[in-house]
This record gives sequence, C-alpha cells and structure tokens, in this order.
Amino acid sequence: MTDLELIALLVNLVFCLPSLASATKFDHWWIRGFDFPRVQISIIIMANIVLALFAYNFDEWWHFFLVGALLLGLAYQIVLIYPYTTFAKVQVILYEGENNLDNISILVSNVLTPNREYHKLIDLVRERDPDILLTLESDKKWEEALCVLETRYGYSEKVPLDNLYGMHLYSKLPLEEIEVKYLIQDDIPSIHGHVRLPNGKRVKIHCLHPRPPSPNESKTSTNRDAELLLTGRDIEDNAERVLVFGDLNDVAWSRTTGLFLKMSGLLDPRRGRGFFNTFNADYLLVRWPLDHVFHTDDFTLIDIARERNIGSDHFPIYIKLNYMARAKRLQEGLEPDREEEEWAEEKIQRANPKEESL
Repeated sequence: MTDLELIALLVNLVFCLPSLASATKFDHWWIRGFDFPRVQISIIIMANIVLALFAYNFDEWWHFFLVGALLLGLAYQIVLIYPYTTFAKVQVILYEGENNLDNISILVSNVLTPNREYHKLIDLVRERDPDILLTLESDKKWEEALCVLETRYGYSEKVPLDNLYGMHLYSKLPLEEIEVKYLIQDDIPSIHGHVRLPNGKRVKIHCLHPRPPSPNESKTSTNRDAELLLTGRDIEDNAERVLVFGDLNDVAWSRTTGLFLKMSGLLDPRRGRGFFNTFNADYLLVRWPLDHVFHTDDFTLIDIARERNIGSDHFPIYIKLNYMARAKRLQEGLEPDREEEEWAEEKIQRANPKEESL
C-alpha cells in the first residue's frame, strides 16, 4: 500500500462517518451536530471521491467499497438538502396581488446577548417596518434599548433573561391571550397566543427558542426535539391561521424539523427558494438555517429575506405573508407515518415535559 493510498483510506473512512452517524436516531450532541453542515459535508465528500480516484488503482475490493460508501453518503446528503435549493419545487406559492388587510410581516432576530450594537437592529426595524418583531437572547439591556420602538409597536410581551434565552415580542397588531410557557425546562421560555390581522381574523402564534445540542448547552438533542415535536403535535389537523417562528436551533432538513412539519401540517417557505442561512454570521463557510417561520397552508408568500448583519452571530430573517383561505387547495404539506408519530411521542415523553400539551 502506497503512502497516498494509506492517507486516502484513513481520510475516506473518517468522512464516511458523518453520513452514517446522522442517519441514526441517536441524540448525542456530536451525532446530531452532523445534521447541520450538510452542504459542507457534501463538498468534503466530493473532494474525498476525487482523492480516492487518484489514490486507488481499484485492484482491491475495498477500493470499490469505500468509493461506493462515499457515493451513498453524498446521495444521502443531497437528498436531504435538495428540497431547499432553487432546483426543487416551491412548497409555498407566491402571492402577487396588492398589499391588503390580509398581509402580515415578521422579523425574527437572535440578537446575541453580549451584542450592544442596538442601533443596527433598530435601524433595520425602522426600514423594514414589520408588523411583528421577535427578538431572542434579549436581556434587560436590550429591552431598555428597544423601548424606542414602542411608540410604533403598541403590543408586547417581554421575557428578559440573562441566560441567552430571553425573548421579546413586539407587535403593531393586537396580541390576545398571550402566555409565556416553559414547556420543557424552567429556564427556557416560549410565547404562545394570538395576533389579530387587520382584516379582523385571529392567527395563532408560537414563538420558540429551544436549547441546542452542544457540549456546553445540552449533551443530547432530546429537550430541543421534544419542544419542537410537542408544539407540532398539538397543532390541530387542518388547522387554520397558525404561525411558528423563532430560533429553533435546528436546520430545516433535520429529521426533527421534518417531523415537526409533518405532525403540524405547516409549510416551509424556504423549500424551493434557497437556504437563507442565518447562522453563523461571523463565518462565511460555516452557515446554515437556524431561524425559521413556518405557517399553515392558508398563507402565501410575498417576501422572504435574510437581513444584514446586526452585530449578532445570527442574521435576522424577514418574511411577509398573505392570508388567503383558498390557498389550502393549492399547497400541500407533509404527512407522518405511524413509526414517525411513535418516535415523536417517545421523544416528548423522554424529555419529561412540564406541560403535556399547549
């Protein structure tokens, strides 16, 4: 075995691991971490295939085996990220009418608690003028800085925390029956309630920011998965006028978010339009979509955009939707199978939720 062949063997074996590990249901943080950089993993696998073609003369069975494993891994990654490319069919149709009383716009921004460049977000809010602003990781200092917006945003729910899980909801539209809940953990809030559209119709909203799987946050993804799946489970079949938004600390193409969408029946406006990567704002080559807005099939899309850097490690994301009841006939969500529903319920129960339902 030549030196190049040995190097290729070792490198190929290492980069077969991410696809194999992420295909499992194990929830340890380092395994679930492979769910995030699928684009980057795909590029590395392609580089490994090129390396193998140069290093192997294919006179051994394991040469074929390793290249075959790399090709399978690449196919697995591409199948998962393909729906979020511009080559795929869009899931949410585009609304091309005039602005009207059925429109609602939302800006979601994880501000990063230590970030004190308040003016960057405030300037963006004034430019975009969304109907709803949701900030994550916002503490008391952020609350004080954002008070200049309250003349425009007459409704709010404030949960200032110093643990990176503070949350502030501001709205120009009336907020009703708003509750702050701690679904899984005592220190991880979520906001639930209704917002009333200018046309008078009420929209159910769920604002989430679950804890991610990481060595310094949570050793497993169980609590994050349970919060998402509990929310998805309790959105009624064929629900009308529901929005779920926030920093979900999960990528659009993960098993958990996919199952959340299947259980809730919600749609993802990213599908067929691009990744709209919101994290990490500091590193161009290490980015993926963590901040989301999902909605029922009676909304159509007017605009979606990843906004400019506001000094946080997350880019804000903006979306504008139009409520159109007849769109339900034109848009189709995903459906879970029995095994997926059982896995979701097992996940929820393993987290020992503080509230069994919303």
